[in-house]
Amino acid sequence: MSASPLRPDLTGFRRRLAELEALLADPATFADNRRAAALGAELRFTSKAVKADDVLVALEKELAESRALSAEADLEIRAMATEEIARLEPAVEIAREQLIRSIIPVNPDDSRNALVEIRAGTGGEEASLFAAELLRAYTRFAEKKGWKCELMSLSHSDLGGVRDAVLLIEGEGATALLRHEAGVHRVQRVPATEASGRVHTSAATVAVLPEAEEAEVVLKPEDLDMSVARASGAGGQHVNKTESAVQIIHKPTGLMVYCADERSQLRNRVKALRVLRSRLLDLTRAKEREARADARKTQVGSGDRSERIRTYNFPQNRITDHRIDLTVHGIEQVLEGNLDQLVDALFEADLRERAEAITRPTA
Repeated sequence: MSASPLRPDLTGFRRRLAELEALLADPATFADNRRAAALGAELRFTSKAVKADDVLVALEKELAESRALSAEADLEIRAMATEEIARLEPAVEIAREQLIRSIIPVNPDDSRNALVEIRAGTGGEEASLFAAELLRAYTRFAEKKGWKCELMSLSHSDLGGVRDAVLLIEGEGATALLRHEAGVHRVQRVPATEASGRVHTSAATVAVLPEAEEAEVVLKPEDLDMSVARASGAGGQHVNKTESAVQIIHKPTGLMVYCADERSQLRNRVKALRVLRSRLLDLTRAKEREARADARKTQVGSGDRSERIRTYNFPQNRITDHRIDLTVHGIEQVLEGNLDQLVDALFEADLRERAEAITRPTA
């Protein structure tokens, strides 16, 4: 993690650890097995954090003693102290990072597959072409991570761009790493169709949803309005002759999913239902978070250029993430899937912010 070192205050954790130990030492606690299990899980989490803090405290004390010895007159003692300082300083940093991670509760969605939805926003055909490049970038990034990719839905624009697409990425940590890609991505460049060489600004939106398990979201047949049609767009003679495209409308919410990527109507239906379940799960959670009444809408905004999280400036060959004020160069490499520098920086910044929020003193 960059930025100034964070030293979490675990006073509250230590107090809670003592409370948990007392509760679990009381036989009455086990009269409610569910509560006892929850307290046991909390004890393991809290104990791990306190142990990590103990390690850091011990290393910090040892480092302070070595620094004091480095001022001694005895040259041999000073040399030994200098060696110890060189060993302890990185050890303290590692212990601090481990402590920060230990106090952040595990997000259950981090182990889920990720549904990445990409849509062309403001900017017409140029926005669609950029959306296609984002789709390629996320696909390449996933492949380099060894994750499995499956295109769930794809709608082409007239010039071969992407109006909207849904990409399923299956792999450990996919949602955790990609969740910060959600938002409006703005591009500034000279379109291939621009004869005067004038720079245009357009945008594409990205939403990242954890895939829902089938048991989590029950879809009642009476709540679904399902229809089939002939697929449109590129695909040869097949798409014009076979009614393989599937559209599903969830009547209670009005959510609509359209899948036409597969030649098989059955496969398109299965894909559409998977996407629908994930959107419904996201909608349910959004309603539970009153401060963000519609999380998915918050992620992608309206697609207007001004609501950007990141800007891709082709004339200057730079990408700027406005949330953490990070600028990197090499747009072509990033769009080939080399997203690690951006993704990792956002992941680390999020960890730091969550750790600070947990340990921030309350008024």
